[in-house]
Amino acid sequence: MKRALIYTVVFAAIQMLASVLVQVGWMLVKGPDTKSGAMGMILTMALFSLITVCVFLWAKWCEVSRHWIRTRPWFVLFWCVLAALGALIPSTWLQEQMPELPNFAEAEFDLIMKDRLGYLVIGLLAPLVEEMVFRGAVLRALLRWKRNPWVGIMISAALFSLIHMNPAQMPHAFLIGLLLGWMYYRTDSVVPGVVYHWVNNTVAYVLYNFYPDPDLRLIDLFGTQRSVLLALAFSICIFLPSLYQLNLRLKK
Repeated sequence: MKRALIYTVVFAAIQMLASVLVQVGWMLVKGPDTKSGAMGMILTMALFSLITVCVFLWAKWCEVSRHWIRTRPWFVLFWCVLAALGALIPSTWLQEQMPELPNFAEAEFDLIMKDRLGYLVIGLLAPLVEEMVFRGAVLRALLRWKRNPWVGIMISAALFSLIHMNPAQMPHAFLIGLLLGWMYYRTDSVVPGVVYHWVNNTVAYVLYNFYPDPDLRLIDLFGTQRSVLLALAFSICIFLPSLYQLNLRLKK
């Protein structure tokens, strides 16, 4: 447990360090009165991702191995993609049923998502870095600490949701953290989680650019409550069979 908390604190500390470095560098180059805007946030996230990967690999907190991918688990990755697609509408529907939570990062999130380079950090770097840290390091340590894997999976999912530091994102982050943690436990590999995470973030990025209204609800997208329920049922019919197939195929 101690190691898992240390990894999480280091992850947060690197994020703050990267933010300070980019702000100082931006002021030196552009002047003290110039705001960094979207580019500054993208540079911060890119620098943060690079430092995090280097630190966690150098310290051997996250092991890198090709053992699992050498088994050619292409069907497993296919079902990861389908599971991620099938979970999008049910997850959104669940969030809409909950009380509205504060969205502290809405303005920053909007700037990054509207920028083309934003996909580099949201769609590509974030899935890799977060899976390395919260599954490859944090959950790995927790699985050694407790015999019951679901205790470790739940703690890692809670830490994953808390590190987002944005109440509006926390419920979804916790739920996805449970699923990603289960995938890691079954395979000892972050690859399935990276693929699932990549699909989730990529679709979110694409939809945000097609429908940039942050207050958009499913009924606005589908037109009627009946259409929303049909879309929800259709998505569940994709998600549940995908989970079933993953349960059959996920192996160490």
